[in-house]
Amino acid sequence: YVVEHGIMTGTSATTFEPNTTLSRAMVAQILYNLEGQPDISQENQGYPYADVNGQAWYGDAVYWARLNGVATGYENNTFRPNQAVTREELAQMLYNYAQYKKIALPALGDLSKFPDGDKVSPWARTAMKWATGLGVINGYEDSTLEPGGDSTRAQAASILMNFDVNLVEE
Repeated sequence: YVVEHGIMTGTSATTFEPNTTLSRAMVAQILYNLEGQPDISQENQGYPYADVNGQAWYGDAVYWARLNGVATGYENNTFRPNQAVTREELAQMLYNYAQYKKIALPALGDLSKFPDGDKVSPWARTAMKWATGLGVINGYEDSTLEPGGDSTRAQAASILMNFDVNLVEE
């Protein structure tokens, strides 16, 4: 679904690498793809991130995400593009993207139904409640949410399909 709809691409012409850990740069690129890769060449990008080369494969995506409030960097002016994205960071970025798109944000899930729901960071609670309430992010087979755990490309593909089908295409 995500390849057919241009949301995600392979890691090469012949591989998808579903079990590879998703990075922050990959998420920025995925959301930029979902938005149709808008031209930002006329924007004052500012390049505030010391660790993001504007010419990198994810450069435009990271700066588009920053310009539109979809993803932010860290307090030390870094974005950490190669850092694995946690499930709660992914939820927050999706929530921010939904706000950017002015998509109704109605559903609030009950984090207490997950044995580790209390482990969601305070800054990610609203986004994680929203993502679980809409079924965009689900728990694992053992009912845990693992908010601080990494996401794989396969998990991201499933989450993004749910997100696109349930919210963006409405």
